Amino acid sequence: MNTAPHLSLRHAIEVLRSAHLLHEVIVPDRTAEQTEDVEGRVMDSADLWTCDPAAVPDVEFSSITYDSRRITRDGLLFCKGGFRPEYLAGADEAGLAAYVSTTPYTTRTQAIGLIVSDDKEAMALLAAEYYGRPQDALTVIGITGTKGKTTTAYFTQAILNAATGTKCALFSSVDNCTDGRTYEESDLTTPESLDLFRMMRQAVDAGMEYLVMEVSSQAYKVKRVFGLTFDVAAFLNISPDHVSPIEHPTFEDYFWCKRQIVRNARRLVLGAGMIHGDVVAQDAAACGVPCTTFAVTADADTDTPRTQHADVTLALTHPGLPEFDYITTGTDNATASTHFDLSMPGDFNVANAAAAIAIVEAAGISKDSPALKAMEDVRISGRMELFQDSTDPNVIAYVDYAHNFASVTALLDFIYERYGSRNPRITLVTGSAGNKAADRRRGIIAAAQDRIARLVLTSEDTDTEPMRAIMDDMDSRVTNTHLIHDEIEDRTSAIESAIAGARADAKTNGRLNVILAIGKGREKWIKYHNKHVPYESDTGVIARVFAQ
Repeated sequence: MNTAPHLSLRHAIEVLRSAHLLHEVIVPDRTAEQTEDVEGRVMDSADLWTCDPAAVPDVEFSSITYDSRRITRDGLLFCKGGFRPEYLAGADEAGLAAYVSTTPYTTRTQAIGLIVSDDKEAMALLAAEYYGRPQDALTVIGITGTKGKTTTAYFTQAILNAATGTKCALFSSVDNCTDGRTYEESDLTTPESLDLFRMMRQAVDAGMEYLVMEVSSQAYKVKRVFGLTFDVAAFLNISPDHVSPIEHPTFEDYFWCKRQIVRNARRLVLGAGMIHGDVVAQDAAACGVPCTTFAVTADADTDTPRTQHADVTLALTHPGLPEFDYITTGTDNATASTHFDLSMPGDFNVANAAAAIAIVEAAGISKDSPALKAMEDVRISGRMELFQDSTDPNVIAYVDYAHNFASVTALLDFIYERYGSRNPRITLVTGSAGNKAADRRRGIIAAAQDRIARLVLTSEDTDTEPMRAIMDDMDSRVTNTHLIHDEIEDRTSAIESAIAGARADAKTNGRLNVILAIGKGREKWIKYHNKHVPYESDTGVIARVFAQ
């Protein structure tokens, strides 16, 4: 049943007061004579300052937004982040009813000001109220970790869709899906809180019962999930990432932000043996949050009794291949084994499968449910996607979203496990995001330079930082004198060059050539100067050239 969004001014005041966020409500009086304070600032002595909801005229907001260009008559505007006073030009003419801000703008607008101590927290709480608290109608699952979030989210959604008849929504760094079937490319790993609750309302109205979502460290850093409690939270792993002056100043800050998911969860799923996992387990114990662990073992002998490494343990049947057995013990202590063969390669995807099984069990799905097998058919475009050259069987390519030390290391581990016996010549095509996460640049080089034959540095997403500067920075970190490394700023040309080089070597030497294009996957744009510039996509370029 659809629920029309609604929120009144008085109810908004009550919510903010209850959360101890409200400083005061300012109702401007433009009929009064203006005076100046001791510092020469204009002030209106007749403006009403109050904390009493009953003292203000009630208004039913027609819309809520954090974009001043989308103000509607009787709308509510959140002045968050880098908001500038000049953004309010034309707000009164557009009919703005009220705004939420940490500072008054009484000289800029006649709208009522809700002055708060934290605009991001206020936006999250009021957005949830405006959209009718959709989280209360869903079993909400949040997944965090440095790597594996997206694949684990897709595995989890597939199982829950199979178990419920397609009633699981998904919010990921690749796609958002509010009806269990239709996928649209996403912009952020975790949406802004206002967008998050709007999409959750769409999911509820579409009949969804579950929501699986990725939760980034930034989601807690900038409070996109403030006030949201997860029915199940998963913490997969941790390694340094997103450390930069505009993201996380230190690894400790990055880890601390991710750890906030524990105190905002009813149940926790935790990767057994993860670095600093004991600290996360201690967080859970301190908050009274039950914890389930998951792990992968190389012991595939299901006939031999063995100690379980975790509450959910998967046994690899052929290391390097995405095959495993899930061994369970019933109430009569009898063991059963279910064999899985994933469509997505790599031992790390088996770990993601283990996490997904632990998550759905924590969410109430039986460990014996046939729905678990739905993981086998999951494929994610642009993630561990294999391409075969039509002109030479010794030339292949993988497209993946790997973008840091941990994910590049895992990708190369997989290549050597799968193809090492053929002594492959590996070419890596990569860039790194601009204006953030400078640690990724050195991480990618450190993970790759001693394990590949050629490095092609190219463009990736950036706001204002010059792409050439990013490539030069990465190139300066190469210390392996035997590595062929070059810079080709145009990403299409970079991939085409990698393919041409691989074909030439395969023809001359008759050996396997593997091209790894990482970072962009299937994305059909490159962010440049804060604009999305159209791009064929890594998958598109490779598919086209391989067909020629």
